[in-house]
Parts: sequence; structure tokens; C-alpha cells
Amino acid sequence: MEQIKLSELLDHIQDTIQSQFEGEAFWVEAQITNVKKYASTRRCYLTLEEYENGTKTAEAKAVFWANTYNQIEIFEKVTKQIFKDGIKIICQVKVRYHKVYGLNLDVMQIDVAHSIGTLELEKQQTLERLLKENPTTIQLFDGIYRTFNNRIALPLVINKIALITAPNSDGQRDFQQETKLNKHQYTFFVTEFLTTIQGDNAHKLILEQLQLIEQSEEHFDVVAIVRGGGSQTDFKPFDDYELAKYVAHFPIPIFTGIGHDRNQSIVDLMAREQKTPTKVASLFVERNFEFENKLMALKTNFFGLIQDQLENAKKELENAKRMVKLASPQAILDRGFAIITINNKIITDPKDIKENAELQTILRNETIFSTVIKKTKNETRTDL
Repeated sequence: MEQIKLSELLDHIQDTIQSQFEGEAFWVEAQITNVKKYASTRRCYLTLEEYENGTKTAEAKAVFWANTYNQIEIFEKVTKQIFKDGIKIICQVKVRYHKVYGLNLDVMQIDVAHSIGTLELEKQQTLERLLKENPTTIQLFDGIYRTFNNRIALPLVINKIALITAPNSDGQRDFQQETKLNKHQYTFFVTEFLTTIQGDNAHKLILEQLQLIEQSEEHFDVVAIVRGGGSQTDFKPFDDYELAKYVAHFPIPIFTGIGHDRNQSIVDLMAREQKTPTKVASLFVERNFEFENKLMALKTNFFGLIQDQLENAKKELENAKRMVKLASPQAILDRGFAIITINNKIITDPKDIKENAELQTILRNETIFSTVIKKTKNETRTDL
């Protein structure tokens, strides 16, 4: 059996492709996903995809090199939208094959006139419909969608969580790991509502899970809808009108972690978006940590207040003791005053002293016994 090296076979494939396609360019229509732009080096890597009746029928890696990167800039300037996942474009490509990096399409030019993607257009139409048909519960202020759901006040402590996710998925694992192994050792009670979250019927299945949560006898503090990232087409279920409307009106706060930074669905806009499952779980942990900190601060302030009250009471008691001591008979005598008594009763009103009455005048060191022979009014008062 004759053998050849892999490199020799790939060299043959490369020569065949080059001889077939060298110097030729083709206009193709495709939807772009996995867009990664590097403005510093003026390169952009992406995937071109084709779908028929919701099924992917073709896929190819593509790249804008430095000499064609300006096509992206022209696209963004003319269309007033970011060159991102989900846009359907018509572009001119050249075929390139490398025996290490495989088959790639070099994008040479974009037909800007046909550049507004079908998905993005449908998304905008759905958002406009949501605003028009639900004016009291879905509103747009300064580019931010305010809904009944994302305005519900959060509980002070998040404990019971309803989790909608796909079984055995990265999103499920990341969320559970973050809640169970949190550094503060908080305990969360997570009830899973497992379902398919991508595909043509995913929006219906997710809505069914929300209905089960709403009808459940168990009270949940929050709902988390999580999944790993993916191409823009994988997020199409989360742009469905009925699902987005149900989320916007849902009576329990909903948090979404269904994509990465470059992905945003309509459901994200209707709920509370946290991008990834890990970020959703981290928010719940931090929410409880903030509450614990507030309790500790309250405890510290409470005991500090009690201590201050005790100190103030102690000072007032000391002042009262000094005042009592200064007002004592002995203190009065020590200051040079005298106490007059009749039959051991202290006299405070001169009217109680009659002529011929026997008085006892008590001084600091002596008591003087006397008899009243005369009383006259003190017309001229003497200030002491």
C-alpha cells in the first residue's frame, strides 16, 4: 500500500483549490455570527452561515484583513449599526486554503445596500410592537426598557431560586457551582426547571416553564434563566414576542444570563440582564452579602448607641449626686448658712415663727437655743 505524508495530501488539495479559484471572487449572501473585531490590528474574524427553514445548511470561516477592514467601517457609518452577530449581508469573497488553518473565505467587499440583517430587523419590529401594545407596562426611557418585571423591588435576602436552564449544560453547571461554592458559604435553595432553550420551539418551552413557576405553590424570590453563549441565531427564541411579553409582566423578578457581552436579546431587555450564568449567581451572592453587612453595621450601631446611652446616664447620675450633695443640710451649713427649727421642724416660712416661740438655730458646729421677743419686717433687703 502506497503511503504519502498528510502534508503532501494537503499540498495537493491546496494546489487544486488554488488552480480552481485563484483570481476569482464570488458574491455570496450569508448571515454573520461569531464576529471578533480587532481594531488595533485591523482584522476581523467571523463565521458565514446559511439557513433554510430554520436549519443550518452551510457554514464557512471568513476574515477581513487589514486591506479590507475599512469595509466594516463603511458599513457601520452608512447603516448606523454595529457590525455584529445576526446581520445578514451580501459580500464578495475569495477562496483561500491553508494546509494548517484550513479553508477560509477572505471578505473583499460588502454590499452595504443589503446589509440590514433579517434578525435585527425582526427584533426591532418586535420591540416596537411590545411598546405599542403594552404602553403601561413596557416603556422606553433614554434607550432603557422599563417593564413591570424589571421594576419589581428585590427581596432583602435571596434564598429560593427558580432556575430555567438546559439539562447537563454549561449554564446549568456554572450557575450551580457559583451558588453552592460561594465564598460566604450562603445556602441557596435552587429548584430546576429543565428544558431545551434553543431551536424553533424553545420559546414555547421556556414560556411553559415560566407558567409552571407562576402556578407553583412554592414561593420563589427570583427566577434565573441561564445558558452558555452561542451565535446570534441561537438566541432567536429569546426575541419571540409572546415570551418577551410574558417575561415583562411576570410577577417574580427575572434575571437572565443567556449570552456573552456581544449578545443581547429582547428577553434581556424585558428582565434584568447579567450576561452569563456565573454573573447571575454572583449577583445573588453579593445581594445577600450586602444585607449581612447592613445587619452587622446595624448591630454595631445598636450596641454603640446603647453604650452611649449608658455613658450619658452615668454622667447624669453623677451630676445628680453632686447636686443632691450640694443641697444637703450639711453642705448648706458648711457654706455658713444656718437652719432654724421649732420642735425639730425646719422652718422655711417666717410666718410660722411667733413671738415667744423657742427656736433652735443650727450652725456648722453649734446649736443656739433662743426665744423670739420681737418680729419686724425686713424693709431693706440685704443681698448675700
